[in-house]
Amino acid sequence: MTMQFNDLHRWDLSPRDAMRLQSRIREKIAIRKLSAKKVHLVAGVDVSVKEGRSRAAIVVLTYPDLQRQETAVAEEKTRFPYVPGLLSFREGPVILKCVKKLKAKPDVFIFDGQGLAHPRGVGLASHIGIILNRPSIGSAKSHLYGSYDMPGNARGDFSLVRDNNGKAIGAVLRTRDNTNPVFVSPGHLVDIPSAVKIILACCPKYKIPEPIRAAHSAASL
Repeated sequence: MTMQFNDLHRWDLSPRDAMRLQSRIREKIAIRKLSAKKVHLVAGVDVSVKEGRSRAAIVVLTYPDLQRQETAVAEEKTRFPYVPGLLSFREGPVILKCVKKLKAKPDVFIFDGQGLAHPRGVGLASHIGIILNRPSIGSAKSHLYGSYDMPGNARGDFSLVRDNNGKAIGAVLRTRDNTNPVFVSPGHLVDIPSAVKIILACCPKYKIPEPIRAAHSAASL
């Protein structure tokens, strides 16, 4: 049985209307502890855009042993322009098209993007996590929003990312010794400690979480 979800809104919006919508979506985000004992399947999500086409891939792995269970791919015309902070409106439609092809029902979705660590508090992981009503985590290679101190150099070291009011919205996590950290932020139905624990467990060999690495390879155009 494929995953079921309900779209919350239209996708054919102007950037200005999209920003307004983000403010309303932000109110729907729920942050709570997620026990790793309840996580059996994790899904990595990534999108490639080239020459006006978007290709999404979702790779489902077992957790915590990270064995591949399923790969789904979807492609369509890119509908939304590149606007910083509005990635979910550019990538969301093709991601949801890909979700409809999944047979598995992942316990956590890990997105190559942000969650709460976003100027309006609703990055890709939060936006799509709300639509799917599934726990979701953003894991990004670069910083988008918030202030932080660099963590220690050992695997597992992390420091908090805070918004302009000082509220914690994510973490800067070292997934390998002496390598650049990744930026982890809760999307929906996950808190910061749970997100950090899951992302670290998904990085047994490389800096980037295995589900994201697998999805990036599958999404390549």
